[in-house]
Amino acid sequence: MSSITSIHSFDQLKLLADPRRLAILQHLMSAPATLTSIGNVIGEHPAWVRHHLKKLEDVGLVKLVETRIQSGVVEKYYQACSNGYLLQELILPQDSTKPVIVFSGSHDLVIELLARKLSKYFLLLTLPVGSLDGLITLRQNLATLSGTHLLDESGEYNLPFIRRFFPDRNMIVITLAHREQGLMVAPGNPKSIHSLNDLARPDITFVNRNPGSGTRLWLDRQLTSLGIPLEIIHGYGTSIITHTECASLIKAGKADVALGLQAAAHQHGLDFLPLFEERYDIVFNQEHAPMLTPLLDRLQALSFRRQVDALTGYATGHTGEQIPL
Repeated sequence: MSSITSIHSFDQLKLLADPRRLAILQHLMSAPATLTSIGNVIGEHPAWVRHHLKKLEDVGLVKLVETRIQSGVVEKYYQACSNGYLLQELILPQDSTKPVIVFSGSHDLVIELLARKLSKYFLLLTLPVGSLDGLITLRQNLATLSGTHLLDESGEYNLPFIRRFFPDRNMIVITLAHREQGLMVAPGNPKSIHSLNDLARPDITFVNRNPGSGTRLWLDRQLTSLGIPLEIIHGYGTSIITHTECASLIKAGKADVALGLQAAAHQHGLDFLPLFEERYDIVFNQEHAPMLTPLLDRLQALSFRRQVDALTGYATGHTGEQIPL
């Protein structure tokens, strides 16, 4: 069976940034080839091909697989070391004074608050990709911690997904907060939007969250149960990464409604129709617990919880609690 190899080496990535070397590598993935045949395909002299092929060989992307002598001429055949490559590299700042923490997961205003409050302890970089992709990124060791609010069919938040993604790792799950989600609409609710059923109205423009986000997954499940076809919702295909961006589009009059956080609606002066409360957890590998101590300590501080409560739509009664897996 053919396989795909992940590339983590910066030296390999740097070489493949040159489209000519990338073309050589792609040609050698299908079958072995000589310098001459490669040159004929990409329109370059064999000497030029030899120069770039040697660089690819030096970093382990291609290899010599056969040598033939035909009519007294030595022909060397090269081939890619894999049938496919997946480029994966996290490029972070080199800061010797404090560690760099990468957060990947569902967008949340409390995570943004933590990034500001903990700046003297570490640089917290956020990648809001949604709950599912956040767990995938954490699984691939491209993040230090993830944030998730995935509702399982069993009615349990997060834990069934974490168990499936990390059956072989010692993971820690900490509750960040409980959050209120609902419909964000313009001040005064001029379109008289009152429920998810109104999303099917032809005069309503909806703005959606990105696929894989906990908000999007919750919405899709509800629409299915209500028998509302996705294709009739005007704007369903418009995917936005953050709650705050959805709120800003409504404030600017570019959309009528979005499903999002009460805190985001409050920040932008929008009306809000509550629909459900959810539990938002942060997830990380146990080995990263020591470097995350400042963050975990901050979650226990009464002053911080008051700041979270002030965001509106957050409940901090269980903030900082570890949930057994």
